[in-house]
Amino acid sequence: MTDMTDEEAEALDEYFTRNLPKIDPSNKGGVTTRSGFRMVALDRVSEDYLLTMALATRKSPTEIISELIRKQIADKSA
Repeated sequence: MTDMTDEEAEALDEYFTRNLPKIDPSNKGGVTTRSGFRMVALDRVSEDYLLTMALATRKSPTEIISELIRKQIADKSA
């Protein structure tokens, strides 16, 4: 996982300041923004595990989640 530069952090802050997420009550998995990007809420244990693995492996949380899902799919189809 690479660290965000100050410029990237400022750009992200600016984007979400101008484009507040809108809540979609039909989406029970998280928050949906106007652009269709979905965020999913995690419980504390899942969040801690994900962040610990991200630091230990130097991968992004998205990469870790993708790997876990692909492993689950492979295990079920084997």
